[in-house]
Amino acid sequence: MKTYCIIFLLIIFGCKSETQKKAEKPYTLKIAYNVLYDGDNDDYEVFSMDLDGKNKKNLTNFKGVEWTYYAHDDDLYFITDKDTAHRNYQLYKMKADGSSKTKISDIRLNDSWHSTRNNGSEIIVRPHNSIDTAFYVLSNTGKILNKIKPDLKYLSDPTYSPDGTQIVFRGAHKPFKKDQGYIDELYLINADGSHLKQLTHYPKADTTANWYSYHAGPPKWHPTEKFISYGSFQNGKYSLYAITTDGKKQWKLLLETKTSSSIWHDWSPDGKWLVYGFSNDDKPPYHIELMNWETKETKVLTEDSEYQYHQAPVFVKVYE
Repeated sequence: MKTYCIIFLLIIFGCKSETQKKAEKPYTLKIAYNVLYDGDNDDYEVFSMDLDGKNKKNLTNFKGVEWTYYAHDDDLYFITDKDTAHRNYQLYKMKADGSSKTKISDIRLNDSWHSTRNNGSEIIVRPHNSIDTAFYVLSNTGKILNKIKPDLKYLSDPTYSPDGTQIVFRGAHKPFKKDQGYIDELYLINADGSHLKQLTHYPKADTTANWYSYHAGPPKWHPTEKFISYGSFQNGKYSLYAITTDGKKQWKLLLETKTSSSIWHDWSPDGKWLVYGFSNDDKPPYHIELMNWETKETKVLTEDSEYQYHQAPVFVKVYE
């Protein structure tokens, strides 16, 4: 009997999933971001660097447009037009060193942020308007698992909550930014598309935003604290704001000490670091800045770069 018990225990404790094994491995963080590599030819590339700004590297090296908006674990997702017409995007992923580039789907996508849940096995994307006005949930091999159609004319930038049960996204009742009365806000739905709820409410008295400005920019969930962060053009400039998931509390996330603007940002997996893009008076150069969320200490990481546009930073893991 003892022998059988020992064998049973060896089986139970020896059969850890690959996810569990990976979670126990030590890792470092890198920051991936988008660079206007050649403005004359509209060539954008995805770069990466260490958290101190060192070891900058071009990961994509394709002619055309490559943008990253999201990473899960050690997978870095990016949209690219390399296989299609100019700015006709499809979804790929790669590792933080630029290796293992893999096409996920042939579906034409909007220029929109995306997200995953269930350990990266489900990816939520926004297909191009010529394909559908909905969010598609894809498998990691590109199979359509579900279509989510909130009752709004404009949809973009879907992001799963840390537990995968909810989605926050940008939406509007008008389909185009130039439409009279267009205001994009953050909305919340359950992962199955039910219970649509408007989360943000742009100040009615604020008339400083241009037609192309974000009233509510692409959102990010804080991984450990119960709030969602987003960029918004208010009082004549972009800043980062936060709102609780019940919508009851809203506040300015950063107390700015310089004339700068920030929209696109990301949280480290443990919530200890905030990375964002900024510029003085919303003019180039656009730089990447890293903040220690506890101490609020900051460091500009791209001042030594030859390029003028560094945008949309995301954290990605590198396993040792």
